[in-house]
Amino acid sequence: MIDIERAFSASYAQARKAFLEAAAMAGASIQSHNHPLPGPQGEALAMDVARLGAPDAPKLLVLTSACHGVEGYCGSGIQVHALHDAELLAQARSGDVALLLVHALNPWGFAWTQRATQENVDLNRNGQDFAKPLPANPGYEQLAALLVPDVWPPTAANEAALGAVMAQMGEATFQAALSGGQYTQPDGLFYGGQSQTWSHATWCKVLSEHGRSVEHLGWIDFHTGLGPNGHGERIYAGPDAPEPLARAKRWWAGEGATPITSFYDGSSASARLTGLLWETAPVICPQAEITGMALEYGTVPLMEVAHALRGAHWLARARRRGQAVDAELARAIDARTLAAFYTDTPAWRAQVVAQARQANMQAIAALAAA
Repeated sequence: MIDIERAFSASYAQARKAFLEAAAMAGASIQSHNHPLPGPQGEALAMDVARLGAPDAPKLLVLTSACHGVEGYCGSGIQVHALHDAELLAQARSGDVALLLVHALNPWGFAWTQRATQENVDLNRNGQDFAKPLPANPGYEQLAALLVPDVWPPTAANEAALGAVMAQMGEATFQAALSGGQYTQPDGLFYGGQSQTWSHATWCKVLSEHGRSVEHLGWIDFHTGLGPNGHGERIYAGPDAPEPLARAKRWWAGEGATPITSFYDGSSASARLTGLLWETAPVICPQAEITGMALEYGTVPLMEVAHALRGAHWLARARRRGQAVDAELARAIDARTLAAFYTDTPAWRAQVVAQARQANMQAIAALAAA
């Protein structure tokens, strides 16, 4: 098994190289879906897919990273570690469980230290039926002009005005308005878009190719930025229905296991969301019994995450508009964004891997017994 520290990388390019090398060493079949834009150093970007197991395996465990770009620093390390984990791979083989590791669902955001895609879209709010009316978020409208101001760092007046609105809303209402997803402010935070993004369309192709004949599909999507530092909250990813929720709770139960939470019943630290990436799975794989969760690792307090996101969106907007940005300021914004979604310490990485490994092994065991 690879040393935990060696599984994690300091850039998207390093992470991609480590993933592809680990996948090849494990004997995986590899596909690369090239992104239309380059990274900050001109490097090629791609959604890379590694599969282990029979092409027609009826049981499939999907492990995805970087749905929210910069969160890929964590998810990629988990995937690389898993590909070097001989015991985990052997358990999957013995249970006739195929593994599908999708590296960098949002490679542009990963490379550019952004949570959103190149379209400024939150990929995990982009799973809407755009032929239908999109969800309204009137709470976000109150915040929009204050969240991404014209200048950065924000002025004292801007901070005071935002603080006043937040106090009026209360923390729970503020979190729901901020993170619940919005479809009216293309330059804003948590924007769900008006059409399918490159990342969403490419993910649908991958899932269609690998999941159409699957009978039992498990899915763990790795995220960061919510909750206590180092704690991996296991957030149910499925419909608001008792049977699949109960199944997820059975899969990921046991001694020392963190219980499954759900935003449907208020047990999750997450606000209630729509347009989530998992919603593509029952559409593309209607024949499959699907069991999924997001494994969400805590980093820094919520307001620090929110401030970092505001700066990241300001920087991305300035670049889209061709505005000159001081290089030192840009580096500072990127550093704060990275710190909000990745705690760069050995202890945090060890916690992340241990919790992910337990969840992965539990999912393999559950699929093997299905």
